[in-house]
Amino acid sequence: MSWWKEPLVGFDLETTGTDPATSRIVTAALVDTFGGRPERVLNWLLDPGVPVPAEATAIHGITDEQARRDGRPAALAVEEIAHALCERLAAGRPVVAFNAPFDLSLLDAELARHGRPSLAARLGGEVVPVIDALVVDRAVDRYRRGSRTLQNVCEVYGVELTDAHEAGSDALAAVRVAVALGERYPAEVGALTPTQLHARQIAWHRTWAADLQAWLRREKDPAAEIDPAWPLR
Repeated sequence: MSWWKEPLVGFDLETTGTDPATSRIVTAALVDTFGGRPERVLNWLLDPGVPVPAEATAIHGITDEQARRDGRPAALAVEEIAHALCERLAAGRPVVAFNAPFDLSLLDAELARHGRPSLAARLGGEVVPVIDALVVDRAVDRYRRGSRTLQNVCEVYGVELTDAHEAGSDALAAVRVAVALGERYPAEVGALTPTQLHARQIAWHRTWAADLQAWLRREKDPAAEIDPAWPLR
């Protein structure tokens, strides 16, 4: 069976900011799917321990008051999220994200902040297999014009995004985009094993980062740097 017809796990975080090294988790979701159909959803609302900026609330809808009142202590929730994620990875179930280096790196930073083992330490090696719908889409449709936000990519592949920036909705949409990519591009994507696809994405992201960095240095900022690491920074 092709990987995109098998069990996949969608993963998404909504956060206090855009820097994975310093931002905190506000909500998180893991969505167990089979062939793109949701079977089980795990959701977390956290008290991040820092104020939730108004700009972040405007995106995901969680206010500082709501997070402090109803959110679980960050240290406990972060441990639960990491445990659930690694349990699935250890079983060989691919984890699907959209822009994986943000979500996985932020989760790793939170684990370090609370004195917990990293994802790699829990797995005894690499964080694999990961399928990043954004990285795959950039690789197979490299010259498509326009934004590549999750919402826009969903439109390209005919995937319904029911509630943008709600973690569970975004996680499921990422899975369904990945399924659509596997189906639409059988030779480049669908026929690979998850481990093979993981390795391809490392190279695809490195190429994209090098190309973007070269363009930025030529057109905007001679000192621009784009991190080539994937799936974690």
